[in-house]
Amino acid sequence: MFEEQVDFDTFSKSDFRAVKVKACEAVPKSKKLLKFVLDDGTGTDRIILSGIHAYYEPEELVGKTLIAITNLPARKMMGIDSCGMLLSAVNNKKDSDDEELHLLMVDNHIPAGAKLY
Repeated sequence: MFEEQVDFDTFSKSDFRAVKVKACEAVPKSKKLLKFVLDDGTGTDRIILSGIHAYYEPEELVGKTLIAITNLPARKMMGIDSCGMLLSAVNNKKDSDDEELHLLMVDNHIPAGAKLY
């Protein structure tokens, strides 16, 4: 199940933060991508794209508090810079080979920008 181990020094470089969804929309000309506008506690909006449209509609995610890795280099997708990655859990549905995805959401009392350890 766990294919590769990561040493603690490598893991500790990842910056996991609570982020609040200010806006979310489908990316035009993409069947998979959602564009998130996030409050990461810095005072500047963060844009992250995520290929989860098969599992969520954009309007149901606005106002939610999610977990993101915020110190990844920007990656251009569909001409838009995605500045981080949202965390999700994926598993097979019971008695099926079909996968289901659950975006990690936390209590809304956790403030934007809170660091996870």
